[in-house]
Amino acid sequence: MDRLWAPWRSVYVGKDQGSQCIFCEKLNASADQDREDYVLYRGNQVFVILNIFPYNSGHLLVAPKRHVGDIEDLDPEEMRELFSTTQYMVKVLRSAFKPDGFNVGINLGKVAGAGIPGHLHIHVVPRWNGDNNFMPVLGDVRVISEALDTTLQKLKETMDKE
Repeated sequence: MDRLWAPWRSVYVGKDQGSQCIFCEKLNASADQDREDYVLYRGNQVFVILNIFPYNSGHLLVAPKRHVGDIEDLDPEEMRELFSTTQYMVKVLRSAFKPDGFNVGINLGKVAGAGIPGHLHIHVVPRWNGDNNFMPVLGDVRVISEALDTTLQKLKETMDKE
């Protein structure tokens, strides 16, 4: 049996998930708690949060503030801000991390891989040549080389310069 020691996940796994959406929970918290919750940006209709289980350093989630699970249910203003914010986040990530490319996508519905199917969100994942090494292939493990606090600080500093 293979074992991967990841004690930091106990905070998430051991937490009572209840019926509250994790995105709504973070949005309803005080903005003073944004750093602790890894909320990078709060707009009028959308917000941006770091994925706490990222595929790569800088993996962001852009989501509407309103609890809505399907792209068809977005109103025009939410749609505009959702995609303009996604565009801005690509620019910020490009400046902060110098990736070779990006994966940008939406998983609609649980069967499509949506981890939070009731609250639509866009994944923005920076990619680098060679970032897919033997670990995911042989060990089904991803190696993330930067702490979330460091990533958040780097992105905030980049946004302040923009």
